[in-house]
Amino acid sequence: MSYLAAQLDAVRCSMPLGVIGQVQGISGLAIEASGLPLAIGSMCRIRSYGGKTSLAEVIGLAGDRTLLMSMSDLSGVCRGDAIENIASAPRIWCSEQLLGRVLDAFGSPIDGQGPLRLCGSRRIDGRGVEPLARVPIDTPISTGIRAIDGLHTCGMGQRMGIFSGPGVGKSMLLAAIARHAVTDVSVVVLVGERGREVQEFLRHGLGEDGLARSVVIVAGAEEQPPLLVRAARVGATIAEYFRDTGKNVLFLLDSITRLCHAQRQIGLAAREPPATKGFPPSVFAMLPEILERAGRNARGSITGFYTVLVEGDDFNEPIPDAVKGIIDGHLWLSRSLANRGHYPALDILQSISRVRSDVCPPGQLGAARRLTALTAVYQDIEDLVNINAYVPGQNLENDLAIRCHGRITAFLRQDIADSRTMEQSRKELFDLVAWIDEQERQIGRKVKG
Repeated sequence: MSYLAAQLDAVRCSMPLGVIGQVQGISGLAIEASGLPLAIGSMCRIRSYGGKTSLAEVIGLAGDRTLLMSMSDLSGVCRGDAIENIASAPRIWCSEQLLGRVLDAFGSPIDGQGPLRLCGSRRIDGRGVEPLARVPIDTPISTGIRAIDGLHTCGMGQRMGIFSGPGVGKSMLLAAIARHAVTDVSVVVLVGERGREVQEFLRHGLGEDGLARSVVIVAGAEEQPPLLVRAARVGATIAEYFRDTGKNVLFLLDSITRLCHAQRQIGLAAREPPATKGFPPSVFAMLPEILERAGRNARGSITGFYTVLVEGDDFNEPIPDAVKGIIDGHLWLSRSLANRGHYPALDILQSISRVRSDVCPPGQLGAARRLTALTAVYQDIEDLVNINAYVPGQNLENDLAIRCHGRITAFLRQDIADSRTMEQSRKELFDLVAWIDEQERQIGRKVKG
């Protein structure tokens, strides 16, 4: 969107007159107001006794009442407090100066490096690229992680989920991708993150070099639900801004699950009925809105990686199941691998990249399938091997899987500070497959002998 078009849109969406209503009641997280005819998503200011002000967002309408949810602490708010509108359509200012900065859910800097001089205004409630405006994904993107680039190669403009239970390494893998991926710009959104982990992500995950080409948006776990949802939309809007300037953008969101929990609180406060395991319909309407904003158009691309917390390690929970149906592939992190100190704990048999065949040469596809096939064979006989009940010489493929298991495991492991280019990952994959072929010939000669 051009600068002039953005400003004209801002004028069209502005409210010509001020609207002032009154607080009539507070029920849970919802504020009921009268005399406040505002659209969903409008921003308001509540003026309380003693000069205290609070920000709130319109989340629903019920009869003659308007429902709002506060973006700050509700203490001090009482019946009769004045509510005035601030803006009807949430917007954010964008420019190249955002690079290297850490922002809150309103797009304001929180890193102590001074204010920003911004020039372009964009709505944060945008929609994804139109289907016919999308450019086919045919260019691989290097994540720096050998197991991903070699076996489940991703493409520029793809949307990829990182699924696992708690404590298995989702955020660590996301930080490694943010640090090592070969893109022009990275936009990182930390939704509901613990305060302690934000500093760790910035210092040890991104590092100085990674932060210099990144924009980080933080909405901590202590923030109100509307701010968590707003942070995700702000991050997607900033990514779209850089994509529209012709850049290839890496969009990282940690985590989709906490985002859905925030939207669940908003939906229930707006009196939506709980539909699936306590999640109201607005949660499942929000998922495609956020996930479809990544993609590739004629000007640039947004490649999205989204972490998804799988409660109880159940891959078929409502949120993981809904996300899988929208995105273009998923990386499943195994707790059993993580418990063995295997990083990244990527289960290559449960993971998939739906664009792999479009971005990989045939030779790499064949090599990747060879490794996954041998891994599947070993997994079938692993219990027999562990109790020393397997009898070698009965099945050539089983013998080969056992002999190659150690080398395959070494290939899949990688230190968090280590990085591989796409060419290095392919070469190491081809070298490993060549070694496997030699082992197969040796076992075949031994069987014949």
